[in-house]
Amino acid sequence: MERNAKGTERRPMVGMGVLVLRGDRVLLGQRLGAHGAGYYAAPGGHIEWGESLADTARREVREECGLEIQGIRLLSVGSYMWDAEQHFVDVDVVCEAPRGEPRNLEPHRCAGWAWYRLDELPQPLFIVTENMLASLASGTIAADLDAIYRQPPLSRS
Repeated sequence: MERNAKGTERRPMVGMGVLVLRGDRVLLGQRLGAHGAGYYAAPGGHIEWGESLADTARREVREECGLEIQGIRLLSVGSYMWDAEQHFVDVDVVCEAPRGEPRNLEPHRCAGWAWYRLDELPQPLFIVTENMLASLASGTIAADLDAIYRQPPLSRS
């Protein structure tokens, strides 16, 4: 059993990415701080204890953007090693936000939210969001378990 620097058993964190669509547009924000600063990403965060996946998606989008979402569906699953101490298993979903405009409710984490056409995406894209968009385009929920271990190069963090 491997232990972390605090002496406790290492376990991955569980996170969620939420790909929010409106017609042919997707909601993305430029990340600040943490891993992936400067990259464009979908809303997302940690799954809280006892929280359903649908409730996590609703909460994260509401907390970060102030939007209400509907039609939440499983999109992809990924396993990401950000560095020697951060391993995340992500459950990613896709949904719609039919009304309202996004507000930047966490300005210390995001430079701002905007709708982008799926064929005119900003660059660079955060690897998790890039993988979510690939799943959306292919219509496949990562069926190959070896393929979901997506360890990004540390230079992308």
